[in-house]
Amino acid sequence: QVQLVESGGGTVQPGGSLRLSCAASVSGFIINVMGWYRAAPGKQRELVASVTSSGITTYGDSVKGRIAVSRDTAEDTLFVEVHSARPDDTAVYYCNAIARDQFTNRENDYWGQGTQVTVSS
Repeated sequence: QVQLVESGGGTVQPGGSLRLSCAASVSGFIINVMGWYRAAPGKQRELVASVTSSGITTYGDSVKGRIAVSRDTAEDTLFVEVHSARPDDTAVYYCNAIARDQFTNRENDYWGQGTQVTVSS
């Protein structure tokens, strides 16, 4: 089982920073990739950032150049900070984990419940 607990979000002033963290509770699985995605009203879910267990990081186009990401593989946690927040960063942000079952070797996709971020003055 993999359970993802998200924290952070809320209301952020334009130009400020939004900070999100995700902690995974894992039993019988090994997490290969952890990431954050977001879904703005009327838009498809898009990648914010993801990090593999070997440290390869992928950034979403909309946040490149103004994002910091760190992953603690020992604790299965992922931290994201988006700087220079803009109104179009307003979205529901979801934590994601791709985890391999230690017994079947199959990969499964897990999602957190989502946390609302609103960028507004």
